[in-house]
Amino acid sequence: MELSEDQSKALERLLAWYKDPARPPYITMGGYAGTGKTTLIAVLKNELQRLDKNLKIAFCSYTGKAAQNLKNKLKEAAALSVKDSVSTIHGLIYTPREGGDGRIAGWDRKDALERGLIIVDEASMVDGLIWADLLSYGIPVIAVGDHGQLPPISGKFNLMQAPQLLLTQIHRQAEGNPIIRVSRFARTTGLIPPERYGAGVVKYLKEDSDAQERSGELLESYSPDTLILCGYNNTRNRINQFMRAARGFETPNPASGDRVICLRNNHKKGIYNGMLGTIVNIAPAQKDWYQAEIQLDDRERLYEGLIYAPQFGARTGINFTADRRLAMTGDLFDFGYALTVHKAQGSQARRVVMFEERFAQMDDEMWRRWLYTGVTRAEEELYLFG
Repeated sequence: MELSEDQSKALERLLAWYKDPARPPYITMGGYAGTGKTTLIAVLKNELQRLDKNLKIAFCSYTGKAAQNLKNKLKEAAALSVKDSVSTIHGLIYTPREGGDGRIAGWDRKDALERGLIIVDEASMVDGLIWADLLSYGIPVIAVGDHGQLPPISGKFNLMQAPQLLLTQIHRQAEGNPIIRVSRFARTTGLIPPERYGAGVVKYLKEDSDAQERSGELLESYSPDTLILCGYNNTRNRINQFMRAARGFETPNPASGDRVICLRNNHKKGIYNGMLGTIVNIAPAQKDWYQAEIQLDDRERLYEGLIYAPQFGARTGINFTADRRLAMTGDLFDFGYALTVHKAQGSQARRVVMFEERFAQMDDEMWRRWLYTGVTRAEEELYLFG
């Protein structure tokens, strides 16, 4: 497999790091969309296998969908052995603890991992608590992510703030990809010219005669493999109301079949900020709380628990951190048809519909990161309105 110059240099550095008996516990590698991060991971895997035939590698990612994408790409490159594992980070290091009724009562960190190396993909999403748990096993870790994206939603921890290795050269195979072309405009200039970039990749100006009609069509044809992205919470709320009305929901209250998003990490329950899912069952429980069952997109088991009723349709996120009573009682979800770009960081979808909205306090660099992060959520189709 032909590597670019910066891929070759990064491969040399990664192999030297792994072979060094006095190596630091981890190494970080950042790469823009289209620079061939996964290609390099596959080549590295095969090189490491030649060095050590018995090496067992744990590949992991923040979301289930990202882990599945990684698995598919490694299989295509013939870089996955039977003894390797591919999973979410959560599935790798935590095990469910069941209560007396057979339901999950919490999650415990596993005592040991039978692995010689951990490779984390989409590492820009990893928070400080999970990172500390990963490192606690004393297993070397390679963390790979996109250093052009927004920093993580909460806290000051950011693995991709200053990666030790960098991939910046767009790979030959990605040069003709229209989404990659749009992403380059986003991260270099912060200005995406209105035009048709390819099949299903278009930028409209809001004042275009057909823009409103086209955006309405795209919203009405929503399915779970669509991400609708915006900047402002009031835009998100308006779109969520429009989407629910279009789908036949008659009250402002969440109901079975509604798409929802998790707004707060709960490590004991294995749910994380930005996770998307669909309500299976919901009923009023006690004042301000619903009892809900939610099928999360990248979990086999249903989420079951109390969720906070006043959050649905609220203008901003309720601050559970300031009220420990709320945090101890249940979890925080909201309607999940439209998301802010910040909340969509760990997600990807076949189709992305994105409304460009810039906050007054955003400097040029933050705007470029915002735009780039939103654009690179798209796998096949991208419709921009701005």
